Amino acid sequence: MVLGWGALALAGLFTGCVEAVPQDAIEAVENIDRDLMELRAAEFSPVDYARFAHQWMALKSRVQADEDLIRWPWEPNDLELALRRLQEEGSQTVARLTKEREALRHLAESKIAQVEDRFRVMAVQVSAIDSRLVLGQKPVETDLLMKQAHAFYEQGQYDRSLDASDRAARNLATQAVLLGNEFGRYADRGRISRWQQMAKDTIAWSRTHQTSAIVVNKADRVLTLYHNGQKVLSYPVRLGFNGIREKRYQGDGATPEGRYRISRKRGQGQTQFYRALVLDYPNEEDRRRYRLERKTGQIPGSRAIGGQIEIHGVENELMAQTLGCVMLENPQMTLLFDRVEKGTPVTIVGALHEQNSVAQTLVLLGVQREET
Repeated sequence: MVLGWGALALAGLFTGCVEAVPQDAIEAVENIDRDLMELRAAEFSPVDYARFAHQWMALKSRVQADEDLIRWPWEPNDLELALRRLQEEGSQTVARLTKEREALRHLAESKIAQVEDRFRVMAVQVSAIDSRLVLGQKPVETDLLMKQAHAFYEQGQYDRSLDASDRAARNLATQAVLLGNEFGRYADRGRISRWQQMAKDTIAWSRTHQTSAIVVNKADRVLTLYHNGQKVLSYPVRLGFNGIREKRYQGDGATPEGRYRISRKRGQGQTQFYRALVLDYPNEEDRRRYRLERKTGQIPGSRAIGGQIEIHGVENELMAQTLGCVMLENPQMTLLFDRVEKGTPVTIVGALHEQNSVAQTLVLLGVQREET
């Protein structure tokens, strides 16, 4: 069939027309909208996203109204121009938020690494000085927060990851304060000087009376036997499960500090341990401090002062952790047991020099020393 001239002219007219809104312009803005949603623009750039969303809703309504229209190529197309402008503005917002998101990712990653490194140092140092009980549930809370930080990071929620890491860091700072409050005396020059004087007096007593005396250094976990003022032997020891703390009442697991004497020697069959040297704890100074702290409410009324502090050997592997005493390996206990008598002075001190293990731990954890 041959078309007439009029039909050809009409067909030519329509082939010269264009859609009112090019599909690529619509798709470009739709892609921008999806990108902004993935970047959580409503949360991180609410003003920009609100403006974009408002314009996009208005333009979509116009697109739907004009979708069946066609225009001549030379006719101005305000709707297309508006879409192109919105695409440009949205692209700039996407680029900015993408850059900010990447910076936040780096910050979250760095914070996780920083806090985890400090967490590891804390765990190692706290374990080294057997002070886990001082911190209670704090290490568990920190571990949970770091797991949350990792999970949020993997989900791309870098802001929440950063928040979890920040809370973990604050938790670690609290732990450092707790350790400082509890063990600051190990870094206190005045206290160390008094401990040194106690040890000197004990050694001098040994020299004056031409007999034996014992000094136990809790920070370094060392027992030293002196005879006639001279060092005879020195052995590593284990303390109670809360040993480096200052003993305050029965069941606290702490090893006492002060001047004591051996009140009784217990051989095999007379003690649950291999052998034992019973100390005269509590002495009058211990009782005075106990009464004061109980009166001021620092010690619960239900807590007794306790007793039965010994220097003893090991019964078996199940008793590898003493409850507040001073424990030696059995061969060393044999040698010590044979060299001392009832009445032998035993001085237990926290530390004998400023660079002790506990003080060094506080320095590593950033705890400030206080002088008295």
